[in-house]
Amino acid sequence: MTQLKIALLSYSTKPRGGVVHTLALAEALAVAGQDVTVWTLGRGGDSGFFRPVDPAVRLRIVPFPDGPPQETVGERILRSIAVLGNAFDPAPYDIVHAQDCISANAVGGRCIRTVHHIDHFTTPELAACHERAIVQPYAHICVSAAVATELSDGWGIEAEVIPNGVAYDRFATTDPAARANWRSRLGRYVLTVGGIEPRKGSLDLLEAYALLRSQHPDVRLVIAGGETLFDYRDYRTRWQSRAAELGIEPVVLGQVAEEELPSLVAEAGAFAFPSVKEGFGLAAMEALAAGVPLVVRDLPVLREVFGHAARVAATPYELATELGRVLASDDPGRRAAGRSLAARHTWDTAARHHLNLYRTLTVPIDRRLADLGVPAAQA
Repeated sequence: MTQLKIALLSYSTKPRGGVVHTLALAEALAVAGQDVTVWTLGRGGDSGFFRPVDPAVRLRIVPFPDGPPQETVGERILRSIAVLGNAFDPAPYDIVHAQDCISANAVGGRCIRTVHHIDHFTTPELAACHERAIVQPYAHICVSAAVATELSDGWGIEAEVIPNGVAYDRFATTDPAARANWRSRLGRYVLTVGGIEPRKGSLDLLEAYALLRSQHPDVRLVIAGGETLFDYRDYRTRWQSRAAELGIEPVVLGQVAEEELPSLVAEAGAFAFPSVKEGFGLAAMEALAAGVPLVVRDLPVLREVFGHAARVAATPYELATELGRVLASDDPGRRAAGRSLAARHTWDTAARHHLNLYRTLTVPIDRRLADLGVPAAQA
């Protein structure tokens, strides 16, 4: 089978879901014999990703210097697009596959696009970037049928559905000493991964934790992760003020070292995932791989992805109730179902489905010539 030269484009080196997806997919494609290069921006002086990457994958990390102190989020996004777009040359690649709005805009939409989830922006430049990144690509992938339906209903675009994989073995088998270290440091805890931001439902989780403490006063709320391009300072200030009003002190870890994350997840008494918008829920699937009880917000996409392996909650009260139930008693059947579900989501399978799609795509000749910098008149 002919080897493809594939460029996967992301926007960051940090451990956000889309970046985790990009690296895992790149490595699986390389294992399948493809020539893969990952392009991204190196923010804050980063010269590498948050974790080591298989040497079979080429890395092109474009330096992205800090902007002026007064730079707005919109201005930073537009500068990100310009810097990545100026550095990227599509000519060597058979497939250019963008994983987010920034990278799709950087290549002018001349790409395949994975739509992980659909955002809704009010800032004009961000709304325009989001729209271009949806309508300009010549093919689309979604990681769940729910997001594909949103894309179809909103734009009339039909997308291929290819679910995420999960690093099952990494989370299913963890170091007992590392887990004991987290237990000694944190005691009993409910964990969430993704930081403090509106999309993650952080204020609702705070309210739920305050209710949960009345029945489980020894349980702590631990929040890991949270790297983002967007400015959520106002939301975090509200979150901190509300925590003070409720008399609770969650543990905010920030970004956790890659080698320490699996044991942190595996030692949790429960994993809370109250996001108000998701495309798949990779962090929650990692929790299932670790055998941790999972409670998610009652969203169509999360029902689709997790089914009976997770408990669902629509309100902070329900979230507190469901978390209390899993903390009070084990449910080996649901735990086994969660592990089984996670084990079925492999990156090898995801890579095979991507390759099948790549090979069926026929890019219009004028677009291919434009990508190569050949004027249409010379065709």
